[in-house]
Amino acid sequence: MKSFKVKIKDEAFSDILETTAWYNKQVPGLGLRFQKNIKKQITSLKQSAYSYRIRYHDVRCNLVKKFPFLIHYIIDEANDTVEIFATIHTSRNPKIWEEKSENI
Repeated sequence: MKSFKVKIKDEAFSDILETTAWYNKQVPGLGLRFQKNIKKQITSLKQSAYSYRIRYHDVRCNLVKKFPFLIHYIIDEANDTVEIFATIHTSRNPKIWEEKSENI
């Protein structure tokens, strides 16, 4: 089985930090749970990047367990890398995904 490196773009990292802060304001400690879940799923992409289907262009999405967020990523086969460029709430307009993907 192929193993990938994972790169998180600055914008995706900002998405995660903003969401963590928001969840912590709602319920203390909930942001930490979100971060642990998303980290676990990002790490799993090293081995399972192809497990998720392409949603648009070459972008694949992985639903974060227990939270309504999708991790948006592409697979750079030439460099054996998974590039995460966004984590977006599932209720947001799909056009946002496309706008963010233009920056990859």
